[in-house]
Amino acid sequence: MKRLLTALALLALTATPALGAPKWIGSWSAAPQPPGPASKAFSNQTIRQVVRLSARGDRIRIRLTNEYGTKPLAVGAVTVSLAGADGKAAGAAIPVTFGGQASGLIPTGAPLLSDPVALKVADLGSLSISLYLPGETGPCTCHSTGIQTAFISQPGDFTKADFPAKETFTARAFLSAVEVETARPAKTVVVMGDSISDGFRSTADANHRWPDRLAERLAAAHPKEAWGVSNLGISGNRVLSNGAGESVLTRFDRDLSIPGAAYLIVFEGVNDVGQGSRPNGGGIPSAEAMIAGYRQVIERAHAKGLKVIGATIAPYEGAGYYTAEGNAVREKVNAWIRTGKAFDGVIDFDAVWKDPARPTKIRAELQAGDWLHGNDAGYKAFGDAVDLKLFK
Repeated sequence: MKRLLTALALLALTATPALGAPKWIGSWSAAPQPPGPASKAFSNQTIRQVVRLSARGDRIRIRLTNEYGTKPLAVGAVTVSLAGADGKAAGAAIPVTFGGQASGLIPTGAPLLSDPVALKVADLGSLSISLYLPGETGPCTCHSTGIQTAFISQPGDFTKADFPAKETFTARAFLSAVEVETARPAKTVVVMGDSISDGFRSTADANHRWPDRLAERLAAAHPKEAWGVSNLGISGNRVLSNGAGESVLTRFDRDLSIPGAAYLIVFEGVNDVGQGSRPNGGGIPSAEAMIAGYRQVIERAHAKGLKVIGATIAPYEGAGYYTAEGNAVREKVNAWIRTGKAFDGVIDFDAVWKDPARPTKIRAELQAGDWLHGNDAGYKAFGDAVDLKLFK
């Protein structure tokens, strides 16, 4: 009997990873961006937004943002509820507090992290987050390419009630992250990217960005652990120069404030060589300048204890800003990413997308019509190409 009990105990230990002290990890992110000419402003309205988490947890907390606001932002009330695959609330609205208070004030240029909310969430589970803004917000600190329908109310606080939408939009408004707390072994993979990571031209409300696919694969491969994927892609973003959002080198330290971050995938550069070729684009940077920028990212990430994985720049011939000069820089940078041994690992996205008959172009069946972005199949191909052994 004693031997049987010992064998059963050993089996239990090998079947389930040991639970440790609860820790917080990033489970969803949207990088804040400065307001643009078309940015929305709100007054005495409720915004309801749906996010799909990557990692499970027993408690959550929400990070709001006024990081590009020009005045303090009053937050009247926030609630959160579980949501179904269709984005509709599937549970009661739970109030979110800030320092024990139901409302808060976000200083100019700052984020606001909520108190923990006791809410058990599953891998790949969705949340509905309702945010009531009682005053004039001014142009919002938004993430422009949300690719998820958000609902804007008539005047009033509807954080605890359904409401007919006055209008909808697909940006992320004043919302930059959701974190989860778990006692399971847990880590977060952070993606620093541009519109290709942002999922531009993928199907709305479907979570077909390539980091979404990576999250699905990690959840399936590690059912007894919690693996977060935080997508910090910004459409139009560059490594070296500000443009659509601040450059990677500028926003790095702020956006990498993600608990539990252990791995960083760097997939940027096509806008440096593409946008740089346009009038007033600043010129196409040299391969040496690009490599120096990547080295800075690697050093700063290593200082935070992250392993850094470099992704090669995808083909872009046929895109509106394609030039042979820019492509030559791309190919030199890609050769360095593959062979330079500066990164802790490499993902060869160029090899996944390139047309064997014309390697400077994306395979036709994987591109979205502009020869720069993927369609759903193209993004799935990227998500499926990531070797999960990179995350050990």
